[in-house]
Amino acid sequence: MKKNKIEKSFDAVKMMREIRDKISLETQNMTLDQLKAYIKVKLQDKNSKLVGQK
Repeated sequence: MKKNKIEKSFDAVKMMREIRDKISLETQNMTLDQLKAYIKVKLQDKNSKLVGQK
């Protein structure tokens, strides 16, 4: 069976890995309380959207 290689204009897996790596770097040395505060600030950001929100 021959597989066709399709050129993607958007790679969701690559984007998710980049986002995850960025967040991991920002939060790697945080305590639980610092992490909770970080998440709270990010959720209150007007430009942030939860998954599934428009």
